[in-house]
Amino acid sequence: MKVLIVCLMLCVIACAAGTRAISKQSFGKTAEGEEVYLYTLKNSTGTEVAITNYGGTIVSLKVPDRAGKIEDVVLGYDDFNGYLTPKSPYFGATVGRYANRIAKAKFTLDGKEYHLAANNGPNSLHGGLKGFDKQVWSAKDYTDAKGEHLALHYLSEDGEEGYPGNLNVQVIFTLTPRSELQIEYSATTDRDTVLNLTNHSYFNLAGQGKGDILKTQITLLASRFTPVDETLIPTGELRSVAGTPFDFRKPTAIGERIDASDEQLKLGHGYDHNWVLDAPAGKLSLAARAVDPDSGRVLEVLTTQPGVQLYTGNFLDGSISGKGSKPINHRTGFCLETQHFPDSPNHPAFPTAGLKPGQHFHSTTVFRFSIDRSKQDK
Repeated sequence: MKVLIVCLMLCVIACAAGTRAISKQSFGKTAEGEEVYLYTLKNSTGTEVAITNYGGTIVSLKVPDRAGKIEDVVLGYDDFNGYLTPKSPYFGATVGRYANRIAKAKFTLDGKEYHLAANNGPNSLHGGLKGFDKQVWSAKDYTDAKGEHLALHYLSEDGEEGYPGNLNVQVIFTLTPRSELQIEYSATTDRDTVLNLTNHSYFNLAGQGKGDILKTQITLLASRFTPVDETLIPTGELRSVAGTPFDFRKPTAIGERIDASDEQLKLGHGYDHNWVLDAPAGKLSLAARAVDPDSGRVLEVLTTQPGVQLYTGNFLDGSISGKGSKPINHRTGFCLETQHFPDSPNHPAFPTAGLKPGQHFHSTTVFRFSIDRSKQDK
């Protein structure tokens, strides 16, 4: 009888903690023969996320609409080979060591100039030729009362892609019972270095392959943005969004002003800019909200970072085929990349992206999904 009671208690505890095993399956092999895996996390609401330890990449993210229909809302590929496509646009990837751009592929730290790969015109983009998005991360999955977790670890060695210091990086993905995908980034170094870590998922809240994202209503809790030059490097100015097409302080469709006669929009071929968040850095706060009016799917982005990059898929041109062999066309996905500002190592007035030995870098971003039911009965 006592054994039965103990077993029942353990069962109750396990169910309360949600100890259902996270599924793990082979996803393919790299050119060097290293096997990579796909981990699938689920919750009771129907939300499901699949992540590969190749590049810490979100491969799929399935959420219900107001009618309960489940759709995958991130762009990407059906199989591993797609993620090996040359010049693939970072679908779902964890990017670093420095996400976004560094001007002229160089920066100075402690009086020494460091040179990086120029893989985006004259600039370095998203960590260089073989950034974090192209590395195989070690992985550990576990489940507790807070949700299902996938912890990824990568050691970026001193000198990798030109960056100083051995950088120990951990990224923990957690899918909560509230349909939040929480991403926690942490890092330590043994030499002074710079870093900027983000996730580069392309969202289409109608469902990937369901057309463009121009009707998506975006809100950005930011009163300023960082204008760019002709190579998309910030000029150093923190410009007010008031009276410009960059004012998303109230819900505005992406397509409402994207083709306006504005110098910054012309330089970015649409929105490809960093917004300076109003909330203080270091405090987890709402940064952005996106709503698909037809499906009712809502994405809220919370972060501890000082900035967020809205990119509207301006350089997607149909030359790449994604899931279901469908071409990925112009402006069929948008990114909300939480971050330090682009080119911060070359702008002392920007929030520092530096990390020193003995310091511990930590940031959190949350993608929270819900449903807008305002049109349900109309």
